[in-house]
Amino acid sequence: MTLLFRNQRRKIVNVVMLGMTAFSTLLSVSVLFFVLVYLIVKGGSSLNVAFFTELPKPVGESGGGMANALVGSAKMLGIAAITGLPVGLLAGLYLSEFAGRTMAGAVRYAADLLNGMPSIVVGIFVYTLVVLPMKQFSTLAGGLALGIMMIPIMTRSTEEFLRAVPVSLREASLALGASLTLTIVRVVVPAATRGIVTAAMLGLARVAGETAPLLFTSLGNAFWSPGVLHPTASLPVMIYNYAVSPYDDWHRQAWAAGLVLLTLVLLANLGARSLLGGRRHA
Repeated sequence: MTLLFRNQRRKIVNVVMLGMTAFSTLLSVSVLFFVLVYLIVKGGSSLNVAFFTELPKPVGESGGGMANALVGSAKMLGIAAITGLPVGLLAGLYLSEFAGRTMAGAVRYAADLLNGMPSIVVGIFVYTLVVLPMKQFSTLAGGLALGIMMIPIMTRSTEEFLRAVPVSLREASLALGASLTLTIVRVVVPAATRGIVTAAMLGLARVAGETAPLLFTSLGNAFWSPGVLHPTASLPVMIYNYAVSPYDDWHRQAWAAGLVLLTLVLLANLGARSLLGGRRHA
């Protein structure tokens, strides 16, 4: 009787826990679908060709688009990739292949601390070092702020993917007479290429929606921004400005911009997952 009671109790506990985990999973996934559907309902009607090709209309005029914000965001993400990705890649390579235990621990702690730093602090930092000396907001300053935020993400991800490369590959290369540097360049890094590209995509997706640092660096612009040394519009800042405005048409465009931004982030994450899936099946 005691054994039968214990078995029944285990089955009940198993069913209850399985039900709770299934419900929690469904709840967490449903939040994403709810946000996506809500954005489609609120902003889908404002998505048209003009949204992607025209400049914002003056206050009181309906229509227009956010072409300047799309281009501005793309330019700043490009600068972030050029500045943040190489630094993060080299730092991750150093942690994985060269750093001693003490130095590696210190660098990892610094990277984790930087990753957890509020984005507005990064914005103030770049504002002090770049915007004030230049005496103007700029695309360059916004891109540098996003690049700094990408460094810890890229560093930790690169280290993990490089450490996942089998030790046997390193040993085989060294046994054939290759130097450590040649082994890293010709064997280790190529073997982790998919993971590194995935980390870069996720890092760009992570900083694409940041607003606070851009308020201190790129500020905004209602027109086209030539080059990288002038203030520029960006999707997150445009969403913020339009959302807090009292105009219904701007509210609809803010929802549409939010839908575009979320779609781009989802596509980046799907691309990263497909790359990792291809790596597992390779």
